[in-house]
Amino acid sequence: MASDPKMHTFEEVSKHNKTEDCWLIISGKVYDVTPFMDDHPGGDEVLLSATGKDATNDFEDVGHSDSARDMMEKYYIGDIDSKTVPAKRVFIPPQQTPYNPDKTPEFIIKILQFLVPLLILGLAIAVRNFTKKE
Repeated sequence: MASDPKMHTFEEVSKHNKTEDCWLIISGKVYDVTPFMDDHPGGDEVLLSATGKDATNDFEDVGHSDSARDMMEKYYIGDIDSKTVPAKRVFIPPQQTPYNPDKTPEFIIKILQFLVPLLILGLAIAVRNFTKKE
């Protein structure tokens, strides 16, 4: 690691989002992972999907080994200026109309309460008549 780390702005880091030039922000530090793109076990798409944002959660969720964390040191190029990082957006799901089981008209329920037992009775009589021995 450098003794006097360079400060990078979020805007500057987010411009490095290609396979030939890829920087990541992890735990407030900036890493130039371009030389590691071909060697990353998850492929370069995983690294590219983490560009342009704080990739700390993406990195931690995978559960990287201690050797992977040690390997990061050679890609370290500086720190991120935290004042330039946009605030995290919280996902707010769109409002949905609540499920209302009472929307079924009452008369349909009453008709079904009458017809279903009649249908079962009719089926029982039909089975009895067809299976009856003479």
